[in-house]
Amino acid sequence: MKKIIDLIEQEIALAFEAAGYDRKYAKVTLSNRPDLCEYQCNGAMAGAKVYKKAPIMIAKDVIAKLTEKKYIADIEAVNPGFINIKANADAVAEYLNEMKADKELGIEKAKEPKMILVDYGGPNVAKPLHVGHLRSAVIGESIKRIARKMGHKVLGDIHLGDWGYQMGLIVTELQKRQPDLPYFDDSFDGEYPEEAPFTIEELEEIYPTASGKAKEDEAYREEALHATYLLQNGHKGYTAVWKHIMGVSVADLKKNYKNLNVEFDLWKGESDAQAYIPDMIADLKEKGFAHEDQGALVIDVREEADTKEIPPCMIQKSDGASLYGTTDLATLIQREEDYHPDHIIYIVDKRQELHFVQVFRAAKKTGIVPGETKLSFLGFGTMNGKDGKPFKTREGGVMRLENLIAEIEDEMYQKITDNRTVEEKEAKETAGIVGLSAIRYGDLSNQASKDYIFDVDRFTSFEGNTGPYILYTIVRIKSILNKYIAGGASLEGLRMEAASNGSEKALMLEVTKYNEVLENAYEELAPHKICAYIYDLSNAFNRFYHETKILSEENGERKKSYIALLVLTKEVLESCIDVLGFEAPERM
Repeated sequence: MKKIIDLIEQEIALAFEAAGYDRKYAKVTLSNRPDLCEYQCNGAMAGAKVYKKAPIMIAKDVIAKLTEKKYIADIEAVNPGFINIKANADAVAEYLNEMKADKELGIEKAKEPKMILVDYGGPNVAKPLHVGHLRSAVIGESIKRIARKMGHKVLGDIHLGDWGYQMGLIVTELQKRQPDLPYFDDSFDGEYPEEAPFTIEELEEIYPTASGKAKEDEAYREEALHATYLLQNGHKGYTAVWKHIMGVSVADLKKNYKNLNVEFDLWKGESDAQAYIPDMIADLKEKGFAHEDQGALVIDVREEADTKEIPPCMIQKSDGASLYGTTDLATLIQREEDYHPDHIIYIVDKRQELHFVQVFRAAKKTGIVPGETKLSFLGFGTMNGKDGKPFKTREGGVMRLENLIAEIEDEMYQKITDNRTVEEKEAKETAGIVGLSAIRYGDLSNQASKDYIFDVDRFTSFEGNTGPYILYTIVRIKSILNKYIAGGASLEGLRMEAASNGSEKALMLEVTKYNEVLENAYEELAPHKICAYIYDLSNAFNRFYHETKILSEENGERKKSYIALLVLTKEVLESCIDVLGFEAPERM
């Protein structure tokens, strides 16, 4: 369906043309003075210099020629040249009925669907997820869902850190602790054990212990570096240990990401790109893209238009070791071979922006990625505590993600049980659903690139711009609809009539923005715009609810219209929270 604002603009454009002005000046926007009008056009102001006329004269000329008025009820020229517009209530109701009849609620799907790959997550294996992993996970999951909603084919890749120095550290420490394991016997030629020689808890203790030792003991560090080298060059025993690390870690990661309602289509890691690196480096050398600089191998990526220094992209250290840039370029080769993506979106800490500028430029310059393939970097800010510093535990340590989730769920459980008597099982389930909304909405309602304060008290509140408030609104609508059905009525075949009061029309106009908001959120990779929309929509519904006797309305047709509007409002809200990655309970 076309957006209602575009339909209004079409009528204004015809009037501009009929009055002898260019239709490009007919741009219609939402009113910044909703007390005066619902939409506005400022084109007369922009055209004044071109046509050497007072803006108010242009505005009056346009209004005089407005003959097509299906979507416009009232229009007025206001000094110094604004065109104020109010929508036709009958046309708005008709538009909403079309939305309600459409299984996509009016969204215009992509005519030429793209193959999009979203790179988000990025945890290192053998380490627990902590709050620093929250933003990439929830933002990436939402971007993936929004793109799918718009009709594109989308794959989400976790891109694990599974092949670096930390693997050598774990192998070295494990050998110190259990030297008799077959993995460390070069003469062993049997089958290695299927069961890992460590649990996830033990693994999560081994890595930081080894890391600490390597910082203090140079000999230990050299052992770990050598173990890393042997692993990356196919050492049979170390490879078997690595597979155990991956199996134990990935199982734990899947459990924790499931608690966040985050799902990856691809569980690829840095290790998957290793096979591509030797040929890539040889090819880059042969074609003259890579050259030596102080012993290292680099690709120059500076461009004439640069206003600041962009260093070369280093793809091999002087000792022959690979770097993140090497792996990222090799990963692009793999993705191009396997998936032929039209667009790759990286959801990464904004402090990594320079790295991705270098990688993207190197990829395009060398032809690793075709010129038409779009590469996007969505850098996110830091999640901070109330003190403005990175979010910590009460003791000052890094908080594990599962502990944050548990803390939020406990907070929601207390609020749910304090408010009313409810069975413990239902309260626990509801606390989990509402707690997830508090976490995801609390993060996503902020523009991704900005730092924000993670305030548990505010995010778990049932009032204000929070996930629980949005869910409370949906549950309120469900309750009204259930009472309507319990009274013997049906939700089938209901249609909306023209609004009978201001709050009803305001709600209807908010609902019409759905397809525009989703499209805009996709184009700008901006989930926070969906959050802002459903907060406005929830406020509009609650005003309507408080000002209107819905179920006690005596006019039967008017009551049916109200209920039809509630059904559509609920469907829009539920569709929006689905792309944000959470759902609403039946009761709260």
